[in-house]
Amino acid sequence: MARLALALDGSVEDRILADIIEHGHTIVARLASWRVLLENLDVLGPDVAVVGAARTTLSAELLAGCDERGIRLIALAASDAERAHASQLGLLEVVDHEAPWIEIEPLVSGGVPVPSRVGDPLARQELAASVIAVWGPSGAPGRSTLAVNLAAEIAAAGHTVALVDGDPYGGAIAPTLGLLDEAPGFASACRLAGGDALDRVELERIAQRYSAPRAAFNVFTGLVGPSRWPELSGDRVTAAIGAMRAWVEYVVIDTGFSLERDEELTSDQFAPRRNAATFAALAAADRVVAVGLADPVGLSRLLRGHVDLVDLVDPERVDLVVNRVRTSALGIDAHAQVRQTLRRFGGHGDATLLPHDSRATDAAILTARTLRDAAPRSPLRTAIRDYALEAFLPAPKPARRRVLAIPALRRAATG
Repeated sequence: MARLALALDGSVEDRILADIIEHGHTIVARLASWRVLLENLDVLGPDVAVVGAARTTLSAELLAGCDERGIRLIALAASDAERAHASQLGLLEVVDHEAPWIEIEPLVSGGVPVPSRVGDPLARQELAASVIAVWGPSGAPGRSTLAVNLAAEIAAAGHTVALVDGDPYGGAIAPTLGLLDEAPGFASACRLAGGDALDRVELERIAQRYSAPRAAFNVFTGLVGPSRWPELSGDRVTAAIGAMRAWVEYVVIDTGFSLERDEELTSDQFAPRRNAATFAALAAADRVVAVGLADPVGLSRLLRGHVDLVDLVDPERVDLVVNRVRTSALGIDAHAQVRQTLRRFGGHGDATLLPHDSRATDAAILTARTLRDAAPRSPLRTAIRDYALEAFLPAPKPARRRVLAIPALRRAATG
């Protein structure tokens, strides 16, 4: 149940107060103005703020303050003027002030999808991709770093995101974000999915939450040791990803590096397969991000691995990303060197290049946060944000301009 802060007209508050309590919610404050509510948001820590849509209880400052803290804001409008005020501010969760609480409750509990305030309200219906698998060859090319920060940037754009550590060789997401990893969340999800018991309630129970202003997302932690890889069978992984796809808007998966068909090395055709989780994630993905290091060894591994990757995935679904581009490893004009190498030896005309930014990545590791939180102005964070916006997020449609038809004025007859 939710913690509610109220800033409503007295008569409206009295009418819905009993219903709020009956639905199990906790009222943390009953305030008179948006200024007082804004000043006390950090102290009160509400999940939802329900306010009147008048200028005394709703403002752009309050909307921004709630967005920064991840607090849902719902306005009750008593007139067309108040609805216009809320619309001007960009608030979409607006309800008539005479509506019974049963109509407001789904907004509070999150039972119905509400368009994001960010971008076009119809954008959720036109998502470019819902499952994104981040793959890369051996040699630590930055799979986990890229997966974590893609999830953060997509969440910052107003979408619900699940970040999955699906590496069968050992998880890295939990320590990267400072989360507990005693019980591997993704393995738990796979076990429940294998028994057809993975529903919304279980997903919410298993997932851990990375909390940040306007960029929070769900995390399913990886295996605590490589010996537990048999828990991630192909069928279970496929079923778990399917359940998550129906639960959130985007699923970002950090996969394993190996594309070896290890069943060819054993006579037991029914034994568990070490790389089955990686194959299942790649098969379920709408887009695959193939990331490699920007040095001679890293580029060689990326190009050779890409040949195996496109045997499993349609090349149209694969994006090439080259990480840690730097002159110290490639010489003058490192970007041109990378592009020339990809074009000459792999026939790849397009790739996303990410700069080497050790200061930003060290700050993120030290504080167990995303680049967006640890180094928001860093070149690496900016490059990942731009790539996420271009590759995975729908472009907002231009707003329609209303054209007012003004009748021609007749000149008065003279004579």
